[in-house]
Amino acid sequence: MMLLASPSSRESNVTFYARYGKRWLDVVLAGTALILFAPIFVIVAILVRLKLGSPVIFRQARPGKDEQPFEMVKFRTMTDARDADGNLLPDDQRLTRFGKFLRSTSLDELPELWNILKGEMSVVGPRPLLISYLPFYNEEERRRHHVLPGLTGWAQIHGRINLAWDDKLRLDVWYVDHCGLWLDLKVIVLTFWKVVRREDVHAADNVYLPSLDEERMGRA
Repeated sequence: MMLLASPSSRESNVTFYARYGKRWLDVVLAGTALILFAPIFVIVAILVRLKLGSPVIFRQARPGKDEQPFEMVKFRTMTDARDADGNLLPDDQRLTRFGKFLRSTSLDELPELWNILKGEMSVVGPRPLLISYLPFYNEEERRRHHVLPGLTGWAQIHGRINLAWDDKLRLDVWYVDHCGLWLDLKVIVLTFWKVVRREDVHAADNVYLPSLDEERMGRA
């Protein structure tokens, strides 16, 4: 007769994986990807320099585990085009066709493999959002920071940018409560499939998606 694992034993298994197995998986996958994709890194870096300018790498502080900030790195996808007064143009005017291609193929995310090797990110986890969003989470949503942020996550395979903020954050917290080896492997496989098919990469050009702070300030 098969006995079902008790909630306490399940929690123990998740904790063991989160504390030990998850980091081992991150190092193996990120290290292997950096070696295999090295030629792509070089090609993308050269094209970014030629088409978008310097620096090639975009750096930005993001909240990590326990809301501790770290410097996330990505390939830049926008130019430094400015108006007559020297002010940067709006993002949509600085995002070129090449930049859109990098985002739609997720090639701009490749440098985050370095964040994973450094232990600042995981392959799977809630995406690291802006530090300016921190005051706008409720207590339940803040639990998304109980684990390392991820290169991909449960929300990313369920709609990514096309999700409403409430749904996206709810999925992030669901992942925190169910983190495990098989779930991570499932997310990785489904992410690969979505990247190949370029699903849920961006909304239609005529649809404006408000940032979290804009949306929640608008509710007040």
